[in-house]
Amino acid sequence: MLSRLPKWVEYGAFLLAFVAGSVNAVALLGFHHQAVSHLSGTATLIGSVLFTQSSGTLLHLTGILLSFVMGSAISGYMLTGRSLKLGRFYDVLLVLEALFLLVAMCLLLNGHTSGHYLASAACGLQNALATTYSGAVVRTTHLTGIFTDLGIMLGERLQGKALDRRKACLFVIIVLGFICGGAIGSWLFLQLGFWALSIPAVVCLLLAALYRFVAAAS
Repeated sequence: MLSRLPKWVEYGAFLLAFVAGSVNAVALLGFHHQAVSHLSGTATLIGSVLFTQSSGTLLHLTGILLSFVMGSAISGYMLTGRSLKLGRFYDVLLVLEALFLLVAMCLLLNGHTSGHYLASAACGLQNALATTYSGAVVRTTHLTGIFTDLGIMLGERLQGKALDRRKACLFVIIVLGFICGGAIGSWLFLQLGFWALSIPAVVCLLLAALYRFVAAAS
């Protein structure tokens, strides 16, 4: 599947990973150390409070988890089929992600924790979008699978097997994008608070415009 992806997909993967990293950094700093770009930690926290009296915490964590799933469901509904095809609703979904982030920002600036759910939904939407586009090769909102694949590739290389250089480079680009996004997102949150979410929202809008331009020119 990777060989069928256009050459510019690496740039898009970097920017999407940057968006996810910056959103997650804001979440970790501003949502009581609660990540929203992946669900492993959230699921663990749900298990840790399941048999306690923290019903409010349990409902909140469950809401974040379900919001991620609902965001993914939106992408799944709009992107019927698994084949790569320019002109699908990728740009529309990127605009929708930006709107989710902007509304989340407004809610959080006014003290409404419901903004957490929209930020999580934005990440779920993005991860499903990238996964559907790439045939599950590109995942931009978390790095566990990326590092696992890199480890597998390293082991196969030590066996003497050929290295898929493009795939390895793509994974490294995603890691760098996520880390850069985390660094910028953290710095912006310390300077601007929840206004920091406006930056990944703007990146999503720019990506949507660029994608529409490329699709129209193809």
